[in-house]
Amino acid sequence: MVIDTNTMELRDHQKDIIQLMTTQPKGKILVPTGGGKTLCMIQDAKWRFSMPVPQTIVVVAPRILLANQLCSEFLEHIDNTEVLHVHSGDTHHFKTTRPKKIQEWYHKTIKNILIFTTYHSLHRIQEAIDVEVDTIYFDEAHNSVQKNFLPAVDYFSQYASRKYFFTATPKENRNALLGMNNTKIFGNVIAQVPAPELIAKGYIIPPKVKAVKYPIGHYDSQEEIDKTVILDALKNEEHMDKVLVTAKSTTNINNLINRTNFQALCHSMKYNVLHITSKYGAIINGKKVSRETFFNLMNKWGNDPKKKFVMFHHSILSEGMNVSGLTAAILMRNLDLITMAQTIGRVIRLDKSDAAKLQKGELKPQGNGFKKPFGKMFVPVYSNVGISTEKRLQGVVDTIFTKGEAQVSITNVKH
Repeated sequence: MVIDTNTMELRDHQKDIIQLMTTQPKGKILVPTGGGKTLCMIQDAKWRFSMPVPQTIVVVAPRILLANQLCSEFLEHIDNTEVLHVHSGDTHHFKTTRPKKIQEWYHKTIKNILIFTTYHSLHRIQEAIDVEVDTIYFDEAHNSVQKNFLPAVDYFSQYASRKYFFTATPKENRNALLGMNNTKIFGNVIAQVPAPELIAKGYIIPPKVKAVKYPIGHYDSQEEIDKTVILDALKNEEHMDKVLVTAKSTTNINNLINRTNFQALCHSMKYNVLHITSKYGAIINGKKVSRETFFNLMNKWGNDPKKKFVMFHHSILSEGMNVSGLTAAILMRNLDLITMAQTIGRVIRLDKSDAAKLQKGELKPQGNGFKKPFGKMFVPVYSNVGISTEKRLQGVVDTIFTKGEAQVSITNVKH
């Protein structure tokens, strides 16, 4: 079956993936962050929704924030559908986690159906016994192997007509039954896109690792050390206009903001200070806001070349979330391989002005003249802190961007 992929702007690798999905009902699709996997899902869903018989499509995300983001992206392109959210977070659409209510809503709906859920709540759809799922997209699918998620993932892998596992960072296990190397659940790799190919074509930019050693003297607290190294990076490093900081802990962020004059000094340098954690919520320049307000403003400022910001998180922004315009990330702690690869992915998206010039032929991929020529990954090194972070970071960069391989995480976790 050949489907029309000209209705939205698609890249060659996206067209190839979409075409493969018409003939392969199951499998893993490995696309580097920034490679546009969401558009592959959307185009596939549009094709399915053009069928004479109404379809039910489920989109699974690791976090409520990402489920809501995916919903808004799907609905930019699709309007012939009813929408249900199955998770505990806020949404403008009808939402429930009660299987009986899911069933009732499903049977009242005669249109195409889009259901957005999280791995945490996926079993609720399974418990709504007679909901028949035609297609299911598992986004950031490395999350699906968690012990409490795997039974529901396995169920839909067997009973949904079409099932696709999208990730940039597959998670395998030495016991093949417990990882994405379980082909019974996840199928085979049906598409894999190397990151160097995306760089060569000008779809993403390469990351650039920089580590700086700091002679840390006698400081009263960890937050004073953090204040010193982050402010130094903001003042003295290039490409530090819009910065994501992966902090050591939620407490660490709170102490830095509330027990030092860090925020005041940032404001004197024309930086806005944002932080978002599950414990304290979303805060902009000291004021608590809704998550929706936070992400709307974050993306508005991300697209505004005049705005500077430094944004702190512990892990909430690592996976899947589009943070417009980020120029750099500062790693204040070591990360596991997957989170590190995902964090790199936050900063290697093209600057919008560069993307426009590439489209007009005014810039050439990997040529000169880019406003944002690379995504900066900055590691402060002091005492023994940062040494292993830099080494692991460079290893991840070599695997993905030099060798062109997916960053696979192999664990020994026993369920």
